[in-house]
This record gives sequence, structure tokens and C-alpha cells, in this order.
Amino acid sequence: MKKITTLSSILISLIGFSSAANADDLDDIKAKGKLIVAVKADYKPYGYLNNQNEIVGLEIDLAKDVADRLGVSLELVPAQSSNRMEFLINGKVDLLIATMSDKPERRELVYIADQAYYSSGSNIIANKSNQYSSWGDLSGQKVCGIKGAFYNQETENTFGATIVPFGSSEESLAALKKGQCSAFVYDDSFIAGKLKDAEWAQDYEMPLPTINDNPWGLAVRLGEDRFHSFMNSTIIEWHKTGFILELESKYGLKNTPFALGMNGLYK
Repeated sequence: MKKITTLSSILISLIGFSSAANADDLDDIKAKGKLIVAVKADYKPYGYLNNQNEIVGLEIDLAKDVADRLGVSLELVPAQSSNRMEFLINGKVDLLIATMSDKPERRELVYIADQAYYSSGSNIIANKSNQYSSWGDLSGQKVCGIKGAFYNQETENTFGATIVPFGSSEESLAALKKGQCSAFVYDDSFIAGKLKDAEWAQDYEMPLPTINDNPWGLAVRLGEDRFHSFMNSTIIEWHKTGFILELESKYGLKNTPFALGMNGLYK
């Protein structure tokens, strides 16, 4: 009787182990009834705090759509460029939709969807009085940047600037206003949104030609093949239906060539 009991215990343990081994993030999300997504909260209009201190924006609407498709609730976790992948890798979030450019070195750390959902390039915001007209004008200048942003290195090595790194865009913008740097290098999509605000539109500009156009990649954890496939299909559906175009219009953005091109490709 003891041997049977022991054998039964082992069998139950093996079944439990097998179930755990076969479980994945999609199963876990549905089991807990909640999708946790890393988003930006300082990147208007893609992810920012409204007057009620709620995180809203284009990417937040994308996250809501994913949660709706899975039939679960949504929890948003504000992240920065310096910690967004860490949050995903360490299991703090299930999904990353946080203005992340798709780069080969990042694909070694997280499972980026095959199809990009958006795209942007790099530019600067600077006081109009500086009269910058080319990237070479940044040579010898202190330029604010975000820790972890891929274009910091090029701004230094190719154009001769000295990057002054900060943890967030708000810190960088505050430093720019205080004169700690002569410009802030960041995504042109963010800068275009910021220049819609009256406090920036009067004295500041985005004077340079945009470079380094890069697709944005949302990501799941490495090895999450089912979730990865689900997100690829979802992104294609966003492009096919014109959902991205609708969200651009909703947030006062001109439809981008990328979003228009993807819609034309898939519809």
C-alpha cells in the first residue's frame, strides 16, 4: 500500500511538473485575468499622464485592445528606456509597448514581434536662438539624452556632441530649460508632440533633418512563442483595419508614412 501511495505521489508530481512546463504567459495571463503592460508615462501623445493623473495615449489604447482580445483586465506599469526591458525579463510585466526601437541587440534580450507597429527617427529639440541647421552643429555641444537610447552613441561619436544622460524625458527637458545642455536628442515623434504644447512651441523647435528612422517593436519574454505569434497577428490586424491610423488622428497626429504604408500593404 505504501509503494502504491509513493508511486501515486510521484505520478501526481510528474503531472504537475508537466503542466507547469507546458504553461506559458498566455495561459498565466488568462488564469490571473489580467494583462500587465510596460508603457511610457512621459511620452505624449503615446503614453502620458492626463489631468486626472491617469496614463493615456496611443500605446495605451493598443494595450487596451490586447487586453480586450484576451478577455482580461489591464494593468499599466510606467517604464523608462533604461528599465523597460528589465521589467519584462524579470516578470514584472507580461508585455512591453513602450516606444522601443527594434534593434538586433535588444532581440537577444526580449522577443520582439516580427511586424513593427510604429516607426520614428531621431532629432533634437533646441531653443530657436541656437539656430541649428545640421547635425554637425552639435559638435562640442552638451546634448541631453535618455539613458539607454540607441542614438546617444552616434550623437557623440559621429557628430561630436557630449551626451548628458538622464533617466526620463521630463528630466532632460527640465535640464534643457535650465541651460544644462543646448539640445535634447530624442525620437522625432516625441518632439513633434511636445512642440504642440504652448510652453514649448514659442521658443523651441525641431530644426534638423530626422535620421535613423527605426521601427518600433513591442515585446514578450524570450521563448513565449504562442504569445509572440498572437501579437504578430494582432499587429497585422491593427494595420489592416486602419486602427493605427485612427489612433494617430485621435491624438492629433498627422498620419505617418509608415502607418499609411502598412495599412496599404495589409488591407
